[in-house]
Amino acid sequence: MSTKTIRVLVLTSSTRPGALGPAVGQWLVEAITPRAAELGVELVPVALGDLDLPFLDEEEHPSSGVYRHEHTRRWSALVDAADGFIVVTPEYNYGMPATLKNALDYLSREWAWKPIGFVSYGHTSAGTRSVQHAKQVVTTLRLVPLGATVAMRIGDATENGRLRPDAARDTAAVGLLDELARVAHALRPMRERARAGALSGPLPGSYARELTPDDAPEVTVLQRCCWVDEGVANDTLAVPALHESLAEVRDWLATWRTTGIWRDGRLLGMVRVRRVDTDWHVGRLAIVPDLRGQGLGRWLLRAAEAAAPPDCRRVVLYTGAKSLRNIELYRSEGYRSMPASPDGTACLTKDLSVRQP
Repeated sequence: MSTKTIRVLVLTSSTRPGALGPAVGQWLVEAITPRAAELGVELVPVALGDLDLPFLDEEEHPSSGVYRHEHTRRWSALVDAADGFIVVTPEYNYGMPATLKNALDYLSREWAWKPIGFVSYGHTSAGTRSVQHAKQVVTTLRLVPLGATVAMRIGDATENGRLRPDAARDTAAVGLLDELARVAHALRPMRERARAGALSGPLPGSYARELTPDDAPEVTVLQRCCWVDEGVANDTLAVPALHESLAEVRDWLATWRTTGIWRDGRLLGMVRVRRVDTDWHVGRLAIVPDLRGQGLGRWLLRAAEAAAPPDCRRVVLYTGAKSLRNIELYRSEGYRSMPASPDGTACLTKDLSVRQP
């Protein structure tokens, strides 16, 4: 399972004054918070009534992502940052509240490939018809409804307007969270590929995106599996990439611009770049051993060069002096070797003064 935190919006959807929804939402958060801490889940309670969303008032279609109103942009940011949702909903006349339908209709891309679970309440059907109605809508938005649900009949669950303690209901809520976390992790590759800024990668089904400090665990694993060969080839294991701690990797990910190639949740390769005066430094070019020779390294190298600012004069990179395969790749891409350094590191440079159009 991924080491990344899962952010879950707990959305209380009823806006009717005096509704039971806020009490149900409060119970839910309290019941699942200990388990959320164990699973690495961040719970974000949101009351739909606090969003001040009027009935859909955007001129452009939600799929355009063009939002003219500040309330839409705030709602978009909340949903976009989430990895999953638990909706607390009543049942109104065999369906979900109109305000919930409206909130769903405001957005499009932000919902895609995220799990959604339901906690419903009502009278005869315990709110289950509201959930069935909502599922027709959320699947159209490419949300993934869970099989686990919590449904409560108001007459059985409340006393004097308050929720009765119910251990079985608490257990069901924890089960809902467990399923949501598993599905959210499984769907993460599809969410990331759909995000703005992700590009198609060089292999079928792969995509490239900028790495962040949150990717430090995957980067650490990639470095360990890639630089052992380099260490052996150069008769030394004193290679920084083999010994950096998770914190050290996280630190340099915050200062270097790093691009990673992903497929099905696996980090296949990466390269990092940064500017030093008029030089464009390229480093940590790495490809998983089982996919070498398929053009990923060359693709990343060219992407790194293309990112150089117009006023940078050359690309500079380093590798082990005995890393003959690396040096052959760089030379085939127009790099020239500089005099070797005493520590056994080879420096190669490429002139950027004449660029391809």
